[in-house]
Amino acid sequence: MSYSHLSRSFMNFANMECKGSSELYEFLSLQVAEDAELLGMCLAVPKGQPVPNLLFGAVHYLLLKGKEHPLKNYYQSMTHPPMRIDDETYDHFKDFCELHRDEIIPILKSRLVQTNEVRRCGYLYPVFSWIYTQVEKPLSLIEIGTSAGLQLLWDHYSYSYGTGETYGNKNARVHITSEVKGEHFPKMLSESPPIASKIGLDLNISELSDPDDYLWLKSLIWPEHQERLELFDQAADCLKDNPVNLVEGDGVHLLTDVVDTLPTDSLICIFHTHVANQIPTESKHELLEKIAKIGSNRDVFHIYNNMWDRQLHVDYFLNGKAFKNTIGDTDGHGRWFEWNL
Repeated sequence: MSYSHLSRSFMNFANMECKGSSELYEFLSLQVAEDAELLGMCLAVPKGQPVPNLLFGAVHYLLLKGKEHPLKNYYQSMTHPPMRIDDETYDHFKDFCELHRDEIIPILKSRLVQTNEVRRCGYLYPVFSWIYTQVEKPLSLIEIGTSAGLQLLWDHYSYSYGTGETYGNKNARVHITSEVKGEHFPKMLSESPPIASKIGLDLNISELSDPDDYLWLKSLIWPEHQERLELFDQAADCLKDNPVNLVEGDGVHLLTDVVDTLPTDSLICIFHTHVANQIPTESKHELLEKIAKIGSNRDVFHIYNNMWDRQLHVDYFLNGKAFKNTIGDTDGHGRWFEWNL
């Protein structure tokens, strides 16, 4: 990966992801984009991984582990209230990276960006409600890129969308709020649709019982995002009481064998959110070919974004016939979504 490509990735991260969401990461990204030394450190990131997320996650991880440095005073996750960004902010960030270079580089080489963004279930719930109304069969869920499996628990959460109504599991400890943008509002089931089975696939399963894995996932949550952190902790507690079947391996490679194990009277739902940008192009095409083959024998729905564009899509096969729907744009952290079905 070239320096110019790395620089653009930080510029895009600042302008497309952080603006209006993380003042600290927006500021740091713009500075790193012009810093040849730190860009050089980022050459350690494996191909396909989101470089800014890994660098900022590595620094956050070390700070959360207790590394003492003035940099922590700018992180709301550790200092209340945090210091405002000033002339010394980036100097402290670069100094921390240089001091801990020998710890950061191994993290960049070995860790993966596996955000279990629980709030994305805010747009998954109406999707699965819509799917169930089409077929009225229990759903067999397969999540590719599941990480710790927290999104597979979407049927255990409750939801509201600014209308005063609550959907899903009314007694849930995890409550998710999201905004529906645009002219259309989804028709949602009052209670979660029935689930026949759940399986999560990932190249590297995150075990929340492992304190190090738990801390790494927390470090990927941006410092200002206290609600995201609270949802993550609540969902992690929910997982203890509602464990799911997680299988480590290449999700595309494993897909056909997993489908063969599913109840024949259920509807197959394959989904993944904000991970397809990390899947090689060849594997993306292989995934679509496998789903089409599955669809020649069984009804199957495929819910995804960040594959070819940033929009959320639902492609499916019913009675062997193919259908495609674009639901609309989604916020990366699930704060809002469009609905065009």
